[in-house]
Amino acid sequence: MNKNSNQTKESILSKDGVSYLIPFILVTSCFALWGFANDITNPMVKAFSKIFRMSVTDGALVQVAFYGGYFAMAFPAAMFIRRFTYKAGVLLGLGLYALGAFLFFPAKLTGDYYPFLIAYFIMTCGLSFLETSCNPYILSMGTERTATRRLNLAQAFNPMGSLLGMFVAMNFIQNRLNPMDTVERSQLTQAEFEQVRDSDLAILIAPYLVIGVIILIMLLVIRAVRMPHNGDQSHSIDFLPTLKRIFSIRHYREGVVAQFFYVGAQIMCWTFIIQYGTHLFMSQGMEEQAAEVLSQKYNIVAMVIFCISRFICTFMLKYLNPGTLLKVLALVACVLTLGVMFLYNIFGLYCLVGVSACMSLMFPTIYGIALNGLGDDAKFGAAGLIMAILGGSVLPPVQAAIIDCKVLMGMPAVNLSFVLPLVCFVVIVIYGHRVRRIR
Repeated sequence: MNKNSNQTKESILSKDGVSYLIPFILVTSCFALWGFANDITNPMVKAFSKIFRMSVTDGALVQVAFYGGYFAMAFPAAMFIRRFTYKAGVLLGLGLYALGAFLFFPAKLTGDYYPFLIAYFIMTCGLSFLETSCNPYILSMGTERTATRRLNLAQAFNPMGSLLGMFVAMNFIQNRLNPMDTVERSQLTQAEFEQVRDSDLAILIAPYLVIGVIILIMLLVIRAVRMPHNGDQSHSIDFLPTLKRIFSIRHYREGVVAQFFYVGAQIMCWTFIIQYGTHLFMSQGMEEQAAEVLSQKYNIVAMVIFCISRFICTFMLKYLNPGTLLKVLALVACVLTLGVMFLYNIFGLYCLVGVSACMSLMFPTIYGIALNGLGDDAKFGAAGLIMAILGGSVLPPVQAAIIDCKVLMGMPAVNLSFVLPLVCFVVIVIYGHRVRRIR
């Protein structure tokens, strides 16, 4: 029995007698780094809206730029990786990530909103390279039988970076911004507005400059370490024939659709928990900034639950079919989202926090199922799944537009807006049901 147990452990991070522990640790650290970028950014929708005196819809352009970079660079990243190596893709991704972070400084000097969107776009072009490289790279670091479990394990470190991003956003940005609320800011003279804006922007950019330095250090470490060439056998770029081949596979094609809706649901639930909680707490008499900070604390709790749940779900995948578990968790998410919509008290916020437990499994499991059996085509397959992150760019502005209506059909618009995540989870239920026989 002990011998079989050891073989099982070895098979997760080894293949043909070769251990991939050190490369796995280095590549997995990148999961935490892009988790940080994602979740320091979500609260910035509200922060930029206040700093530049904009609507929620205009603030949501942060998410359009952020996830638009994923979409724009996914297939160029796949072609680059196909031509060179996974390691080269990781290094270029880290370089673009650092460049985008450093561009926050000149963006601040302009005093304008749109240069920040350019910086976000460049940063996420780097994240697109990272995710297009790292996810299939992790899948290749062992046997195909354990690939989905291995990716879930690596992805479990992503929310650790996310937690750090949320913590930094709350303590080093939100808590330090000028405490004037939206109404008070709208009454400032132009000179007063510019003074407050510049002070707030100086606070906002500091964490991005620090993470830029950390990313450069990480780039140098990975550059110096010898990395395996798993999946790097073919360097020919047969773009259209490869696309035709992979999109003819049903579980891949439908996986791209499911991933689009999953990412949209995730970003909506984590971005607009700030608006949801702020609306709830202000209705109870709390000041706006205090309500925002308290809402962010609930967001951090949601991420802690997400992180714990991912480790639990990774363990459960040893015994349960991935598609079946995906379907069950998506069904529970649907029920909780209905609670978010129709409970106008703290229990609605509890439901929104609870959704994160269900979402923990979804991204890596959809990813692993969709790439199952693709072999070297996984490089282009990964690009399609990263392009599906466009859901995080397309759907949040629609929800923001609903929230800006204030009241719809006699309901608080912020509550009703969560009909969009509900639709997303229904799509994932259907995908989980259709792929439940794939292991």
